[in-house]
Amino acid sequence: MSANTITSAVATAALPEIDTPLLAVALAQGTDVPASLAALDKAAGGLVARAITSGDFKGKRDETSLLYPPAGKPQRILLVGVGKASEVTRNAMRRAAAVAARRARALGATRFHFAVATEARNAVSASDLGQVVVEGAGQGAWAFTELKRTNEDAKPDVEAVTIVVAAAEAKETEAGRRIGDAVAAGHRLARYLQVQPGNVCTPSYLADQARQLAQRHGFGITVLDRAAMKAEGMGALLAVAQGTQEEPRFIVLEYQGAGVADAAPIALIGKGITFDSGGISIKPAQSMEDMKYDMSGAAAVLGAFEVLGALRPKANVVGLIPATENLPSGTAVKPGDVVKSHLGKTIEIINTDAEGRLILCDALSYARRFKPAAVIDAATLTGAVVVALGHVAIGEMGNDDALLAEVREAGERAGERCWPLPLWDEYRELLKSDIADVKNSGGRGAGSIAGGWFLREFVDGFAWVHLDIAGTAYTENEAPHQPKGPTAVGVRLFSEFILKRAAA
Repeated sequence: MSANTITSAVATAALPEIDTPLLAVALAQGTDVPASLAALDKAAGGLVARAITSGDFKGKRDETSLLYPPAGKPQRILLVGVGKASEVTRNAMRRAAAVAARRARALGATRFHFAVATEARNAVSASDLGQVVVEGAGQGAWAFTELKRTNEDAKPDVEAVTIVVAAAEAKETEAGRRIGDAVAAGHRLARYLQVQPGNVCTPSYLADQARQLAQRHGFGITVLDRAAMKAEGMGALLAVAQGTQEEPRFIVLEYQGAGVADAAPIALIGKGITFDSGGISIKPAQSMEDMKYDMSGAAAVLGAFEVLGALRPKANVVGLIPATENLPSGTAVKPGDVVKSHLGKTIEIINTDAEGRLILCDALSYARRFKPAAVIDAATLTGAVVVALGHVAIGEMGNDDALLAEVREAGERAGERCWPLPLWDEYRELLKSDIADVKNSGGRGAGSIAGGWFLREFVDGFAWVHLDIAGTAYTENEAPHQPKGPTAVGVRLFSEFILKRAAA
């Protein structure tokens, strides 16, 4: 994998005594210098006070002010706003650390320290602070430049972040830092896979990455090729794969951490369409290059397994990744064709661009053999979810209210928020076929819900949640807390869900 690895540490030195190229300090909104920063302000010749009292820095979310002290060990001080003190959460701290890391990279600082004014902490614990600062630093500092021969605007990588806390909180902060370090590594892996062009990140490439993960961490792994999928009866997945010369793969990763081999596992399923042209129902040419991101669900699963390998939580987890391209050719599946799924249900193909649900339905059926305690799938499934929720929230659907709430809570902790959409019986009419058990598209209305209902048809005997990440898997614009491109959405949510269950 590429560089961009950020090491992390915890320090307890007084802020004026920290020898660093950049000291980032998170502050809440206010018109006075927080008492906890009085010593730093004095050492900096009153620069902090002047920035605040002049109104140049108000402490609003994502706001920054760069100060150059005339003397002292911090070479630069970066004030980072987190908004109103009463509304500060762990997500606000994560975002502030990401903003600081982005500025550090822009300034050419290869390392930086991050501190929080006591008055801005609100209810964020030391453990949570340690975790989210490292996660945020990794998110904000990330960049992908390895395919460029020359880059005149290239900046050195941010290599290290140090969290500055009071000595009494060092132990608890260190415990959180260890979690954040692992999650950041999974996040980094997922983004690295997402950003690869389609001629690099093929189904075989994803399988190789999974094998490397398994070897590195001692996971069980099974990879099915086309012949093995045919023997297994994965007719829906193979229908999507029949239009491409790239060999499809069905990847199974198994982590045994519960201490009881037959303990029911959590199953994570990730859509692995490594390039989606739409097939015969071909997409418009504009922005089709972004369809390399159609494997973002698969990347999230692999990223989550990187976290599992580092933290070894007390849980059993299975990862399932159906992987193929979706291309038009003389052998491609056609609208009007009928295929037989792994579960045995027949599917009338209405739109070949509704292919993600076809590969996922066979994965959901395959998951039955593990007798899972819970199944969560992540997929860039529908453009309709972008219309409904924009690029802010993940669309969430499922068959179990308790699991839906549990996943939504994990998303809140992760900063990957979910919003529930209904799977009422009335929506089943959208998928009624005249000649098969079900059709794969219900038209424009309720497009995301129709996709979720289709998947529900293949959920048999387990609690399940579907996450439609089409609006959140990548971003087309720069933001204060992250560069444009892949977001690794799902890695933090999966990690929070598994860690909470493992600790129960």
